[in-house]
Amino acid sequence: MQLPTYLQIEPVGQCNLRCQMCAIQFRQDGPPYGPLAFMAFDDFTALIDGWTGLRELHLQGLGEPMMHPRFFDMVAYAAGKDIRVTTNSNLTLLNERRARACVASGLDCLHVSIDGATPETYERIRVRSHLDKVIRNLGLLRTARAQSEHGLPQVRMVMVLMRQNLHELPDLVRFAAEWEMEALFVQHLCHDFGEETLPAHYGPMRDFVQSQTLLEDDPSRVEHFFGLAQETAAVLGVDLRLPRTQPRVHPPGTPGRQRCSWPWSGGYVSYSGDAMPCCMVSTPDRANMGNMFAHGVEQVWNGDVFNAFRDRLASDEPPDICRSCALYAGIF
Repeated sequence: MQLPTYLQIEPVGQCNLRCQMCAIQFRQDGPPYGPLAFMAFDDFTALIDGWTGLRELHLQGLGEPMMHPRFFDMVAYAAGKDIRVTTNSNLTLLNERRARACVASGLDCLHVSIDGATPETYERIRVRSHLDKVIRNLGLLRTARAQSEHGLPQVRMVMVLMRQNLHELPDLVRFAAEWEMEALFVQHLCHDFGEETLPAHYGPMRDFVQSQTLLEDDPSRVEHFFGLAQETAAVLGVDLRLPRTQPRVHPPGTPGRQRCSWPWSGGYVSYSGDAMPCCMVSTPDRANMGNMFAHGVEQVWNGDVFNAFRDRLASDEPPDICRSCALYAGIF
């Protein structure tokens, strides 16, 4: 099978020592459990060079990409090969130097993760972070873009929608308009961690998702705030994307790529070289297709493990990890 033109790479694994923004730590990459969870630059370039026909690269995983000391070198390397490069960031580590590097690197689009319009909500979700610092850093990035000739990267906002921040959705639309964001992408929590094979240490994450998912919330409350957000976006000219609120049903015999195209159309590789079916899996101890650093890109992509996973996904008995996924359910 030919390699797809889209690839997502995790430059930094979850780090539990610095810049830990999630209230629940379920991966044990980096200190104090082991060495820094950074993808080696030489491994990165080898992966890019080995992924023939690559046209789009997204640098994002469970760790903040800007923690990597050579993150912008990674961007520049791929952009220099005419690959469109995008990334996600919580923007807490940006400073004047990184803002200039961000603009100069060739990064095409930066998705800024902001999950609350007020400091109280934002800082409850993003542990040890400060909304005023993020706003300051947005200003640094705006200044650096204004001083460039190309005006890149585009800046878009991403919001993870939960019960605790739904009421601030219209205000985040206003925030996106104030900061001239290209768009506001609103998504559900990506996975319910409901598969039977879930490792025990993910239990707190499963409990958190169950307590915060909008699928169990009052439908009239969701409809109310979705409606206000849409009205606000229409008035302010914000490109607003809202997720579906009800899961879709896959009739028997639905082709695999119509169920979910990820394992055919895009690659996802962790900082350590482990390939996973998609970014929703997030961590290789839940589903690991093989290590591309050790065995090569094409051997893993076309290997027995990956093909067996695709066959199950295309069947009426998909893997449990897919049944629990918001993308598979059409509600991401």
